[in-house]
Amino acid sequence: MSDPAIEIKDLRVDYGDFVAVNDISLTIPSGVIYGLVGPNGAGKTSTFKVLTTLMEPTYGEVNVAGFDIFESAEEARRVMAYMPDLAPVPSDLKLWEFLDFHADTHRLGRASDRRERVDECLKIVNLYEKRSAWCKELSRGQTQRLVLAKTLLHRPKVLILDEPASGLDPLSRREMRIALQALAADGATVVVSSHILSELAEMCSSLCVMNQGELLASGTAEEVRRALGRAERNLNVVTSGDSKKVEGWLEGRTGVSELKADGSRVGFQFLGGEEEQERLLVELVNAGLKIRSFEEESSSFEEILVRVAEGNREV
Repeated sequence: MSDPAIEIKDLRVDYGDFVAVNDISLTIPSGVIYGLVGPNGAGKTSTFKVLTTLMEPTYGEVNVAGFDIFESAEEARRVMAYMPDLAPVPSDLKLWEFLDFHADTHRLGRASDRRERVDECLKIVNLYEKRSAWCKELSRGQTQRLVLAKTLLHRPKVLILDEPASGLDPLSRREMRIALQALAADGATVVVSSHILSELAEMCSSLCVMNQGELLASGTAEEVRRALGRAERNLNVVTSGDSKKVEGWLEGRTGVSELKADGSRVGFQFLGGEEEQERLLVELVNAGLKIRSFEEESSSFEEILVRVAEGNREV
């Protein structure tokens, strides 16, 4: 197993009396797309600024690609890249000129070598056909992909991307996702933030949720959803018999509330985990009721995130 791409231990960031990041610890494997999600003010950007050596924390330990970012900052910077939200792009340069300038700052060799790398990066983000267009002619999505191309010039092992899909239309988000997945498949580690949980769930193998500087949950999208969901689960029972009989049998039982029959379906809230749900299903069947399906209704990621942002977390 390869070493982790990023290790964060007890990271804290204070702005005066305000705690932006409160003692978070996190390990991110190599070669994955990892999501950091949370509402505005959750602490995502402060965490990214520390990771990319742009800001010193109050305290904590951070390693990127095996380098302690405080003791070996220069080495860490060489193996990572940072794409901030709404990175500026000059309007009076062509795409290849913009990238060539930054390739030169990275000391990527002779002009011919730089041009070759510039073209490679434009192809990765699907902008090669527009290499001679002016930057001012690009759409928002194309501009974001151009900035991503700039981020890739020096072949970083770790990419830190702060809300790269913010404000993009569905097609642009899809193109961004495809580019990031290709980078991870080639061995890069991509850490991407967003305030839209479902957006990250589509592309990330793992993610974590932050709010008010706290790390609330981490894991796969489903694990995070369950960790942040309410204690009550929304369950649906579909019967091939009389739904009123099912509703009557459930009424008054421990943990059952908000009963509602609609055709062959009976929906309700249930206070209990998976074992209690299994036991309830067995009892329904043993009671002679004709059950066609019994399933939990997933709360949308946006509903969960709204509850987190409002501080209404009941786990």
